[in-house]
Amino acid sequence: MAEIIKKVKLVAPAGQATPAPPLGPVLGGAGVNIGEFTTQFNEATKDRMGEPVSVVINVFDDRSFEIVYKTPPTTSLILKAAGIKQGSGKNLTKKVGTITRAQAEEIAEQKMPDLNATTIDQAVNVIEGSCRSMGIEIKG
Repeated sequence: MAEIIKKVKLVAPAGQATPAPPLGPVLGGAGVNIGEFTTQFNEATKDRMGEPVSVVINVFDDRSFEIVYKTPPTTSLILKAAGIKQGSGKNLTKKVGTITRAQAEEIAEQKMPDLNATTIDQAVNVIEGSCRSMGIEIKG
């Protein structure tokens, strides 16, 4: 069996990966066939078009690779739930939006496979921390 020689972590828009920067240089430097990656990635993520998708690419010594798809970034899920474009640059003094506790729980359930939490309450605490750092309040 081939041995993993490199792991590359990327975030790319679902269904819209191209060989152009920033993906091309990163993948080329890792020895990944860029055309093959973009084809596989776009085909696998076409149902989530435009949404940011986190992936881990395991590159093997025979130049083959494996793509491991992760859940969308927490910040993008929070921004979508709050209905805003970006978080606050001054999170302690300027609040830019709110989400409900139920929305935080929904995000936590979706992120559960990628979080370092064993219960839903712990996962919600992680999401709440991300909200605080973005200047978003949680109501209810």
